Amino acid sequence: MSRMTVSCFPPSLFRTAEFELFHPGDTPPMFRQNNPCYERPTKTLILLHGYSGGKTDWMLNSPIQELSGKYNLAVVCPAGENSFYLNQKGTGRAYGDYIGRDLPNYLRDTFGLAKTAEDTFIGGYSMGGFGAIHVGLSHPETFGHIVALSSALIVHEVAEMKPGSNNGMADYDYYAATFGEPKEVLASKNNPETLVKDLKAAEAALPGIFMACGSEDFLIEPNRAFRSFLTEEGVPVTYHESPGVHDFVFWNQYIERGIRWALGLPEEK
Repeated sequence: MSRMTVSCFPPSLFRTAEFELFHPGDTPPMFRQNNPCYERPTKTLILLHGYSGGKTDWMLNSPIQELSGKYNLAVVCPAGENSFYLNQKGTGRAYGDYIGRDLPNYLRDTFGLAKTAEDTFIGGYSMGGFGAIHVGLSHPETFGHIVALSSALIVHEVAEMKPGSNNGMADYDYYAATFGEPKEVLASKNNPETLVKDLKAAEAALPGIFMACGSEDFLIEPNRAFRSFLTEEGVPVTYHESPGVHDFVFWNQYIERGIRWALGLPEEK
């Protein structure tokens, strides 16, 4: 199992950006034997961190390196700052374009990875779960499957914020800079619901969507609401809810299940 810290220069950020890459190319033959995942080309998972997190979160808190080797899956963990992986105003702040366009193109050109949407997945937890949903729906030509864990689907909360307010995580100015004018966010393309409706109107294919959230998570209600929205729109979604809070104990229960779902493998017993 190879692990690399890679620096690149994405036009969307107009600066050097780093990401962690786990590549199963040197997995020993004894671990490849009788593993059907090595009978096909390596697939790619871009895996996003949460608010106030960083590119090493998955590496330090989950078995993602082991899962990379087990499933012949290149795992890419970029840094998204506190951007919600959205395109923001100003030069060098197009985080959505970085994750959805520049990073996959770099992986294709440099490592021969992520060549088709069918072979390219996006996932994440909390802010990264929102990012996985939003970027995946913004770039269905790039991503075939979305794995979203405890997603911070907070656009309805943001829409209700008033100048000078603070919800305990950040203030109005942060949300206005990140999502755009709060009173306009629900109709904007920063709302995943808008993206779903636009894709349906264009009769475009949507990526597959896998969601999971703990029943004691403070984000459970917006996750339930988005699941209900998808169902009402006739969009297939694989949804899991079980006891748990907003932590890696819960996310580690579901990241492998999400990977197996994206690969079309049955759940392990």
